[in-house]
Amino acid sequence: MKNDIHPDYHPVVFHDIGANFKFLTRSTMTSKEKIKWEDGNEYPLVTIDISAASHPFFTGKMKFIDTAGRIEKFQKKWGVKKPEGEASK
Repeated sequence: MKNDIHPDYHPVVFHDIGANFKFLTRSTMTSKEKIKWEDGNEYPLVTIDISAASHPFFTGKMKFIDTAGRIEKFQKKWGVKKPEGEASK
């Protein structure tokens, strides 16, 4: 590898504020904030909004949005007719 062309790759602690979950990994990100980790060393702290600990796909707690009302509103606005055989409400 060539010298002085690669970014500084170092240990960083990420803090998912939604799940209050912290994990140590390597990254090129930096931060002025620091945190003392379980091993006694101090690492840069980067706060994030979502991680595997709080993302619905990984937690299995999916939130379903009522799209039926949105679809009906769109159809009413643009005059889209319902397909035949669909019961009207």
